[in-house]
Amino acid sequence: MVIPLKLRANPGGQISPNEVIGRDQLIQQFWEILDRQSLMLNAERRMGKTCIIKKMEAEAPEDKLPIYHDLEKVRSPLEFVETILQDVEEYLSGLRRTARRTRQLLTQISGTEAMGVKLPEFAAPHWKILLTKTIGDLVENQERKVILLWDEVPYMLGNIGNQAAMEVLDTLRSIRQMYPDVRMVFTGSIGLHHVIASLKKEGYTNEPTNDMYSADIPPLSHVDAIGLAQKLLLGENISTTDSWVSAAAIAEAMDDIPFYIHHLIIKLKMRGGTVNEATITKTIEDCLLDPLNPWKMDHYRERIDNYYNDEQRFYALNLLDLLAVSNEPLLFDELFQNLKQEPETQNKEIARTVLRLLERDYYIIRQSEGYGFRYGLIQRYWNLLRG
Repeated sequence: MVIPLKLRANPGGQISPNEVIGRDQLIQQFWEILDRQSLMLNAERRMGKTCIIKKMEAEAPEDKLPIYHDLEKVRSPLEFVETILQDVEEYLSGLRRTARRTRQLLTQISGTEAMGVKLPEFAAPHWKILLTKTIGDLVENQERKVILLWDEVPYMLGNIGNQAAMEVLDTLRSIRQMYPDVRMVFTGSIGLHHVIASLKKEGYTNEPTNDMYSADIPPLSHVDAIGLAQKLLLGENISTTDSWVSAAAIAEAMDDIPFYIHHLIIKLKMRGGTVNEATITKTIEDCLLDPLNPWKMDHYRERIDNYYNDEQRFYALNLLDLLAVSNEPLLFDELFQNLKQEPETQNKEIARTVLRLLERDYYIIRQSEGYGFRYGLIQRYWNLLRG
């Protein structure tokens, strides 16, 4: 694989696998995990989860069969099975084969020969066995380890309703046990922990992912982030007083997150003139204040309303407000002393619970010296948003 010496900025767009910078070592670690078990990839939005799994699909080892699908638009268990059947049939058609056992079951259910991959509504009650047989047909027709790369799994589970989500999660775990050489990779912009927490409120007691390894996707290393920024500055023909200094300033200000680096490069190009640290700082502030929300950061505020209950919401907002104006990490006792000055946030155990949720949702990080925002860019945005 040859990495280009210069790149064009592509904020939010599909990036070619050979243009994904600085992820080779991380991907190698993921392949090693997949030799043992299935995988859940956790990260903040815009961290590059989709780019990583598409690169894995494009550059998989010879003993792996990767199949990628984005499940965000799936609205029912039957539609999920239909999606997987389509992927399996597409692969098998290259071998001049079909999903034989799945077709036989559909014929048995309907009384007529099943054609195409559009599943009839009468098949809906049989979706579990159809899904199991579809995966079985894939396993039966190859000798490699099957890697099912499924993006936006939490969105799908949220779309299909609580009862169906419980059954899908349990069925997928059963399939992993039934076919030891099948691996599933779940990714998603919404944390799976929110989905499972919602299901547990409905009485769900299973642990459907306790056989899967949970791994984070961090930002790029600072060296790789500087390299990406330099390639983009060069590819966009942006004039700088010193390309390395400018690239380093961009990488640091964007917390080494490639999505925001791409976005900032585009804004700098549109701004024109010669780039230096002052123009970088001013451009970032303009973007964070822009009511059109070009960096899609409103979700940091919106998901507090969407995924925290009425009681937790006051705690989350107040805790983030306190941390946003602090120049150093705060220990729990310091936080709570300030928090309990508000009448809605007096309960210490709820405060602990919400802090843990904010950690899992990538707002904050806990270190030995205390709690603080995980990313400086998000802290700056929160300060500007909340005044």
